[in-house]
Amino acid sequence: MNGNAGSARIAFVASPPTILVFDSGLGGLTVLREIVKVRPDAHYVYIADDVFFPYGHHSEAEIVARVVPLVGEFIAAHEPDLAVIACNTMSVSVMAPLRAVYDVPFVGTVPAIKPACAVSKTRRVSVLGTKATVKREYTQALIRDHGQGCEVTLVGSADLASQAEAALSGIEVSDADIFAELAPCFVGNGEDRLARTDTIVLACTHFPLLLDRLVSLAPWPVTWIDPAPAIARRVANLLEAPSGEADRARAEMIFTSGRPHALSHSLMPFSAAAFRLEAPEIA
Repeated sequence: MNGNAGSARIAFVASPPTILVFDSGLGGLTVLREIVKVRPDAHYVYIADDVFFPYGHHSEAEIVARVVPLVGEFIAAHEPDLAVIACNTMSVSVMAPLRAVYDVPFVGTVPAIKPACAVSKTRRVSVLGTKATVKREYTQALIRDHGQGCEVTLVGSADLASQAEAALSGIEVSDADIFAELAPCFVGNGEDRLARTDTIVLACTHFPLLLDRLVSLAPWPVTWIDPAPAIARRVANLLEAPSGEADRARAEMIFTSGRPHALSHSLMPFSAAAFRLEAPEIA
């Protein structure tokens, strides 16, 4: 399962619910966009921990020490009915500690290896994540448990999350730089469709921000697996169904750095049609 909440219990809450979405930066907007589709009535608090970005450069112990108390502060401040950890690197490290400390339903984001291996026709699947995500034991266990006999190539990207963050902030990122991170995912004989990678898991929520460019740079067509829709379905399953006709969702965006972010134009695909973005530059 891509969105993992640990417990099957439904959070019966007053409508509309408050949903906390926590990520290292802007990648979680790809998850937020999908959740808004299934819960357009909710109030969203989006936390971008840009002080600690990129999370893929930190050890598991450092991530746990950072995230567990920080999430607790936002839970105390906003009293969410449900919290989403919209980051693979965080999720493969902190879900158990978070659930042990806080009495809030959590939905995590883990590499979508099971569905990728289920749809692959050539049995060659690549997992494109941060270096931290692909080396975690959690990811290795997913391959052992759900690899279904596929040849799974783990590709740890050092820079693609930062490139996605830069691109969404309006900074130009070259095709050559993106392709350098993407190229190791394509394994096998490019001339033989039955002997090459045919499915790629986007195991970082930042990567779908670049999906159009990833598709255009790919040396051959593949199926791209984005976990965001499955996470949204999990959120919907854990919350009581909305009653009546919903207003547009409301979202406030909080950057832990407090630095100003000129994101209004870049955020349009994520905010304009789906929800009302409030105070996008508050700390």
